[in-house]
Amino acid sequence: MSNRTLAILKPDCVEKNLIGQVVQKINEAGFKILAMKMTKLTNDSAGGFYEVHKERPFFNDLMAYMTSGPCVPIALEKENAVADFRKLIGATNPENAEEGTIRKLYAESIERNIVHGSDSDENAAIEISHFFSRKELLENNGF
Repeated sequence: MSNRTLAILKPDCVEKNLIGQVVQKINEAGFKILAMKMTKLTNDSAGGFYEVHKERPFFNDLMAYMTSGPCVPIALEKENAVADFRKLIGATNPENAEEGTIRKLYAESIERNIVHGSDSDENAAIEISHFFSRKELLENNGF
């Protein structure tokens, strides 16, 4: 079991100036930030990241949304990181999210839902490597 996961504070989170509040929730939940940066996804970068959704009807809208402004990918570490982070962020649709979760607190819709969280240990490793090199993860943490 991996102890790492990837969070992405999506363009709506950045646009609403909620980075600080969301990072505070992440810290309060006991996650260690291994690496974090602000970036603007290109069509190529977003297309590579979301390739698993390429055949889905929402793919073009997702691409437009994720390239619409800056986002903040964050590599996180904690025991049981994937499951704990998904619990912290809540259901994809904020209407179905539990009270106190990040999406219940800040998201406005299923499409603009503030934050991404890896859905498996395997995908977490792939997703983290999409945004951060091994060197970045090591340099930032003194390993």
